[in-house]
Amino acid sequence: MFKDKVVVVTGGVKGIGKEIVRQFEEAGAKVAIIDILENNYFQGNVAKQADLEAFVEKIRTDFGQVDYLINNALPAMIGIDDATYDAFNQALLVGVSAPFYLTQLLLPLMSKEAAIVNLSSSRQAMSQAQTESYAAAKGGIQALTHALAISLGERGIRVNAIAPGWIETDEKAELSAADHLQHPVGRVGKVSDIAELALFLCSPKAGFITGQSITVDGGMSKLMIYHNDHGWTFEAEDK
Repeated sequence: MFKDKVVVVTGGVKGIGKEIVRQFEEAGAKVAIIDILENNYFQGNVAKQADLEAFVEKIRTDFGQVDYLINNALPAMIGIDDATYDAFNQALLVGVSAPFYLTQLLLPLMSKEAAIVNLSSSRQAMSQAQTESYAAAKGGIQALTHALAISLGERGIRVNAIAPGWIETDEKAELSAADHLQHPVGRVGKVSDIAELALFLCSPKAGFITGQSITVDGGMSKLMIYHNDHGWTFEAEDK
């Protein structure tokens, strides 16, 4: 299905991005990565305009076209107590501006029936304290997804988002029974849960899906939590 297709993945060296790259390559695709970490294609910062432009020029030279774009680069999570103006804007550059600009740069290279998948988060609709920069970036990519889906629909390009919940990206992490059992499905998420959906959304099988955000969180965002309900207790901080 993906043999010789060209896939662009931001933040493709670790975690979810790494698994997306692995699955696409296993399916026969050619993958172009941009990451601040060293990799075998392009090392760069998606928050820098010049890096994005150089990255796209390399793709143009190497492949001449793009079939799929996966915007996965991770914005920083900094809260209202600690975030500086510049740090907050940096998160928005990584999480919203870069996906927009990269899409704009790649449009002339995109094939007919191309697809874009943006990595959002369940945090676009719910939050923990001190996570403002990340929540704002994920809320932004969520809105950008449906806006791009409408603008690019006439060109045959579908745009969707995946909103992961707790996806354990550290293979060596030690998780407790409670970590797993708090999820209605009975386990913490795996990177393959997200990668498999990304490949599906790029495939012809998802040809009638665009402008959507699919939450993949084991049901956590649908779980109502009350004090002393199913073992949950609320502990107030001393003020």
